[in-house]
Amino acid sequence: MFKLTSMENSTEITAFILLGLTDDPSLQVPLLLVFLLIYIITLVGNGGMMVIIHSDSRLHTPMYFFLSNLSFVDLGYSSAVAPKVVAALQSGNKAISYNGCAAQLFFFVGFATVESYLLASMAYDRHAAICRPLHYTSTMTTGVCALLTSGSYVCGFLNASIHTADTFRLPFCDSNEINHFFCDIPPLLALSCSHEHISELIVFCVVGFNVFFTLLVILISYLFISMTIQRIRSAEGRKKAFSTCGSHLTAVSIFYGSVIFMYLQPGSSQSVDMGKTASVFYTVVIPMLNPFIYSLRNREVKNALWKILNKLYPQSVGVRRK
Repeated sequence: MFKLTSMENSTEITAFILLGLTDDPSLQVPLLLVFLLIYIITLVGNGGMMVIIHSDSRLHTPMYFFLSNLSFVDLGYSSAVAPKVVAALQSGNKAISYNGCAAQLFFFVGFATVESYLLASMAYDRHAAICRPLHYTSTMTTGVCALLTSGSYVCGFLNASIHTADTFRLPFCDSNEINHFFCDIPPLLALSCSHEHISELIVFCVVGFNVFFTLLVILISYLFISMTIQRIRSAEGRKKAFSTCGSHLTAVSIFYGSVIFMYLQPGSSQSVDMGKTASVFYTVVIPMLNPFIYSLRNREVKNALWKILNKLYPQSVGVRRK
């Protein structure tokens, strides 16, 4: 795990040991089953959402275009973490190479940041649909949707490049044991044998900018949305307008709440166990929940799903629909 570097008379780490959520042997099998089940549901849910949106022409709208990208991103950052966790729990091998750790951090941070910008883009889309319905088609054109989506990916992986380069420029010479179940920024900074105050400041500033910029876009969008809804005279009209935003607001609350809790507090006040719990939530639970949040409250998605099932199993689905 260590490589001797004679010029500096120190050891250079070539691999890390992920200590995981717990070292209790009796919990390894239950954790394996839980992580495996959650990851399978994530694959099926997000993959199914993309298939449903792609196969039904009625869902070829800006809102569902962003939602299909959100499902892809959820698959991306869940897959950056969950398979390695499942493999480690199954085999007992907790080692991860230096380059593998860097790649895991890069893709996780990249996809998670893309998600924050996609959520902001979806808020802008809802603002355009509710506040300026007559101009919606001219505002949310194919070019605008493509620009917002590509911009989200550029910002996300630019952010990932900054954090990965900054984190792995630090020397890791005292220990190679990461007190976490995946390669995340806080436990890696804690592992470094150099003063990491500058890196902590970079994390706080860069993550803070991404979180508060995207959150500001969302809050401003919903401020105008709420003002518009209040001017709707009928209770049914207000209810319908709010229902189009409910799923998005739920996803925003869960995602930003866990990210702010994990990254935007002083390092000295962090509890390791609480940090791990929060990490489980936003790395594997949120990507699993998003398809349910958007499908269970969305009649169009449910109708598209029934349409697909009716083609695959016409007799059984037809009976249930009756």
